[in-house]
Amino acid sequence: THTDKDENSCLTFFLLLPETLKKSKKSVRSNGKAPGCSESVPLALKKKMAAELYPANTNILQNLNNNNLESASWQSCHPTLRERNALMFNNELMADVHFIVGPPGASKKVPAHKYVLAVGSSVFYAMFYGDLAEVKSEIHIPDVEPAAFLILLKYMYSDEIDLEADTVLATLYAAKKYIVPALAKACVNFLETSLEAKNACVLLSQSRLFEEPELTQRCWEVIDAQAEMALKSEGFCEIDLQTLEIIVTREALNTKEVVVFEAVLNWAEAECKRQGLPVTPRNKRNVLGKALYLVRIPTMTLEEFANGAAQSDILTLEETHNIFLWYTAANKPKLEFPLTKRKGLVPQRCHRFQSSAYRSNQWRYRGRCDSIQFAVDKRIFIAGLGLYGSSYGKAE
Repeated sequence: THTDKDENSCLTFFLLLPETLKKSKKSVRSNGKAPGCSESVPLALKKKMAAELYPANTNILQNLNNNNLESASWQSCHPTLRERNALMFNNELMADVHFIVGPPGASKKVPAHKYVLAVGSSVFYAMFYGDLAEVKSEIHIPDVEPAAFLILLKYMYSDEIDLEADTVLATLYAAKKYIVPALAKACVNFLETSLEAKNACVLLSQSRLFEEPELTQRCWEVIDAQAEMALKSEGFCEIDLQTLEIIVTREALNTKEVVVFEAVLNWAEAECKRQGLPVTPRNKRNVLGKALYLVRIPTMTLEEFANGAAQSDILTLEETHNIFLWYTAANKPKLEFPLTKRKGLVPQRCHRFQSSAYRSNQWRYRGRCDSIQFAVDKRIFIAGLGLYGSSYGKAE
């Protein structure tokens, strides 16, 4: 027989025991050596004590109504600090701040814990514990996408990084904004591995915005070598005007100037639509501004100019007339367009033999699988290869 005071102290002790000790007490009790104290505690008293220990957690009270005590000691089921922290991610339990993330009409309310965020970010530390600390319980963040903010928080709670192609740029923005360099680096690595001609221009624009020089250099490598594919991609039409100007002035673009001109027109059409303007030659000239005069139109062949730029209606009659004269007249007029061809990329040729003269350097083939291995000290693009024929007839 126990008094009410004994029951209270015994139950409290039982609730705070680690899971392994709880099991050992049960096993001792089954041997008849030590009677358990929780058997004499009424359910109403259990719920009263749970309410005192966890006043804000209705889930625990609900579990107690189902006569389930396990949730009241969830800490014991997760032995590492990382696991316990991960449970708190996007969890209302003990949350002391809420974020309203995303633009109005598409925002999401996210619970968080100031201590965890402050430990992981100097920006959050200043926000919650600095001289100008926020005292509001709800903080609005309209410039960050909810999915990206949750990825940021998940990393800060658990060190786990879940990146996807659709959200990686938004996540990089969030990581930069709240100065979480490890997550930002992971985003850059993800972008580098997914870099290809069709998204290189968009990533170039973003890498400049986020000041990531390594990613910028990787983008230029792809754009220079695969310029035609990059300029004809849908992503090229999504870049900002400043990035457009930088690409069009690029000396190493390895493509014909007519491809550059057509890409600039496609961008101008997309920009007119973004600004809600009718797609007319006049409006396209206006949105392009000085970028039009960065295209090296005089370096096209006369045929390319006559069949393309001259009939595009984006040039004035005077510009078209002067360019035709520049092609044909001895006394060439002054043009506002650059006159020198782009250098492009100079192919580097590697020869297995210095001469292909018969018997000067023979590479004997005896029917086995044959190959040449080579190594490089920086990224390259294979432009092509040549094979010698056989001196004894047909060969594959």
